[in-house]
Amino acid sequence: MVVKEIKAKSILRKHKRIDSWFISQYGMNFYRGCKHNCVYCDGRSEGYYVEGEFGEDVWVKVNAIELLRKELDPRRKRTPLKPCFIMLGGGVGDSYQPIEEKYKLSRKALQLLHNFNLPVSILTKSTLIERDIDIIKKINERKRAIVSFSFSSVDEKISSIFEPGVPPPRKRLETLHLFKNEGIACGMFLMPVIPFITDTPTVMERTIRKAKEIDLDFIIFAGMTLKDGRQKNYFLDTLKENYPHLIPEYSNIYKKDIWGGPVSNYQESIHKTFNSISKKYKIPRRIPAHLFDDILSENDLVRVILEHLEYLLKLEGKESSYRWAANSIAKLTEPLSNMKKDLRRINGVGPTTERIILEILETGTSSYYEKLLTG
Repeated sequence: MVVKEIKAKSILRKHKRIDSWFISQYGMNFYRGCKHNCVYCDGRSEGYYVEGEFGEDVWVKVNAIELLRKELDPRRKRTPLKPCFIMLGGGVGDSYQPIEEKYKLSRKALQLLHNFNLPVSILTKSTLIERDIDIIKKINERKRAIVSFSFSSVDEKISSIFEPGVPPPRKRLETLHLFKNEGIACGMFLMPVIPFITDTPTVMERTIRKAKEIDLDFIIFAGMTLKDGRQKNYFLDTLKENYPHLIPEYSNIYKKDIWGGPVSNYQESIHKTFNSISKKYKIPRRIPAHLFDDILSENDLVRVILEHLEYLLKLEGKESSYRWAANSIAKLTEPLSNMKKDLRRINGVGPTTERIILEILETGTSSYYEKLLTG
């Protein structure tokens, strides 16, 4: 393993808009590369420009906390941070991978977020997060914290093959249960499910049932991308060693997609399976509105719920115009509460959407949305 200390120019990354998966517009990477070495990780692909041997070599941004302190300080910012969760972590390295034990960058960042009275959302695969339960509890009491773990399944053997540097699923579930017992909202990112291995109804149901048993607040689901180059080659080498009979199946579903996504009929199939099982166990399939309705601005709250509605209806195989309306609202500069009599002038807003928007502005949620959220 090679560890290289580097100086970053910035830490806080701002996205174009608040992401409806994470309810966040800001994220941060303290490490480039990840010792977890998950076989399916798309951080291995060339598009992320991670140097060295992915899964072995890690670049540490040793000035991260100094930069983050400046970037979070409202006295130094011309434009205030948008109200939303601040995401601890990113796509090219788990913030709680083993090297965090030495550098403690995630712990120091959490202390800063607490000092600046900001809510935090954390996605990890590492039980090392238990070390920071004291600070996370303080953030949750003052503002709010969400702790999520990603899983491909809860099967220990499969995890040992595809997630060799990660605590086994049983340990991850125990950590989530610990945080739940401390009153902190917790979720599962069931992503990626591995084609023909962890995407089967039997394996998926076992995973979702375990989430229900510890009363997780939500499950967010996605399939697996497989980009041509380093990521795909590394994954297929592992597949040949452990599941050689599946190679032809992968050739059938992974074509020349620029994003590495599988063919649409496969995507539809696994989402249909997830939809059916999650409805059976009545687990929300997006972060529920009660966890963010007092954090987001009213326009962002409405937009996120409309995007959630679009997704939930798509799971049912239904079309809607909610995303169209959400995109229009994202461009507004005026609060929706000032436009109550003119909502239908917004592109994509018809009578039904108008009623939903008015209900959200009044109550912080929508009864139709709440019904769809769990099935």
